[in-house]
Amino acid sequence: MVDDDPDTVATLLAILRSEGHDARGNGSGQSAIAALRTFMPDVVISDIAMPHVNGWTLAKEVRAVMGKHPMLIAITGQFTKSSDKTLAHMSGFDHYLTKPADPETLLALVAGAKS
Repeated sequence: MVDDDPDTVATLLAILRSEGHDARGNGSGQSAIAALRTFMPDVVISDIAMPHVNGWTLAKEVRAVMGKHPMLIAITGQFTKSSDKTLAHMSGFDHYLTKPADPETLLALVAGAKS
């Protein structure tokens, strides 16, 4: 989970961990890229609007380094237009959710990455 809002990170980590997922959180795109060198997740859930390294840049970096794995899920409260969704997919995101995202939808996507 990558988001510059610590409350969002804490909430989503709690939801993921309550379902038995080994989830970790990062407060910036920069720290997420560094963490991916040691933690190879099945899924990366990332906010789009973050300072320095935004979600679109993070997705491009993950795809350049790791290819099609892990699954990338964008989650945003700011970029909600259809053109934003298109840009997210062009950047490498597999799925695009808007905040507040339905926890059941998010958990279904995460579960689908492991099947």
